[in-house]
Amino acid sequence: MSLRLAVWLLITALIAGPSAASLRAAAGDDVAAIVARNVVGVSENVGGIAVAVRAEGRSRFFNYGMADRTRPIGSDLVFNLGSLGKVFDAVLLAHAAARGELSLDDPVAKHVVELRAGGDVRQITLRQLATHTSGFVLPQDHPPWPKEAFTLPQFIAALNAWSADKDHMPGAQMIYSHAGFVLIHLALERRFGLPYGELMRQRVLDPLGLAATSLPVAAADAERNPRGELPRALVRRAVQGYLYDGTPFGAPGNVQGYYRWLGTGQMYASPRDMAVFAAANLGELPPKGGLQAAMRRAQRPEFPLGEGADQALAWLVQRGTNGADDTIVEKYGGLDNATAYIGLMPERTLAVVLLGNRGSLALSAAGHAVLRELAQRS
Repeated sequence: MSLRLAVWLLITALIAGPSAASLRAAAGDDVAAIVARNVVGVSENVGGIAVAVRAEGRSRFFNYGMADRTRPIGSDLVFNLGSLGKVFDAVLLAHAAARGELSLDDPVAKHVVELRAGGDVRQITLRQLATHTSGFVLPQDHPPWPKEAFTLPQFIAALNAWSADKDHMPGAQMIYSHAGFVLIHLALERRFGLPYGELMRQRVLDPLGLAATSLPVAAADAERNPRGELPRALVRRAVQGYLYDGTPFGAPGNVQGYYRWLGTGQMYASPRDMAVFAAANLGELPPKGGLQAAMRRAQRPEFPLGEGADQALAWLVQRGTNGADDTIVEKYGGLDNATAYIGLMPERTLAVVLLGNRGSLALSAAGHAVLRELAQRS
């Protein structure tokens, strides 16, 4: 090689700038700084937070704090998703509707035949249940939290006793209702003749390869534990939950709730699985039998809430000031010993998942901040 050619190649390399590998490394450092700036300190001195970020077609994981007294937070541990499970419910529902197996506008009474003729609950549709616009709520849906729980016959009796009024009319308003999603579970079980956990596994979890995500399965002692329990392999990976004051609460993998039958407990998942779920919701995975189309359908605004927000199927859609590119599609989940958040910016193919093992963490604010900063750098 001549000296002139060598000098030309060196100049060309300098003009071309850093290699693709070094650019990727710099981008990774930038993402780490954004996450740390907005997440460190949120969990204070007890428990911790696992973060999964989906950006530039890849997933990155960041962990802060402790899973229990001896283990640090890790991306392969499993966390209680709380109400984040509802977005999985929405995918299952939208997928069944896309396949023509049911309609979102089916009255719930079409599938839950115990609902008595003439009862107001018979007016409610699956769409209204999934968008929290059915008007149907129980005291167990909002504080002050009562102590009473339901068996399945007691829940059916409560459904049949429910009466709509001017503030609780099907389709007229948005009132958050966990009981409404319990009713969705029941309707889908009746429609397909399968336990809800098995239905979710066959139709959503297995096709996406989410081996570290599960609803409770039947407990060995079903009388003592009617809501079921996590599979034993996942219990070993479950984090300890803490109350906001730092008190340990419940055994790792515990299942809470007001509904005392299988198919009503919370879903658990690992941050790695949630990163796959986020990528699928952004449409970044290979075709999965229509699941990604169902996910985008679930994200579609259904009911205007005012001030730039809409309710979708389980998801909340927050419209940005700069158009669709800044829209955040999100879901928050909280229990007394767990907090969870997932946020998507579909037009920018960005997503963040935050899973905490402590109650009442400000994960929505942290998630918004991470997404906004990621969007500014893209």
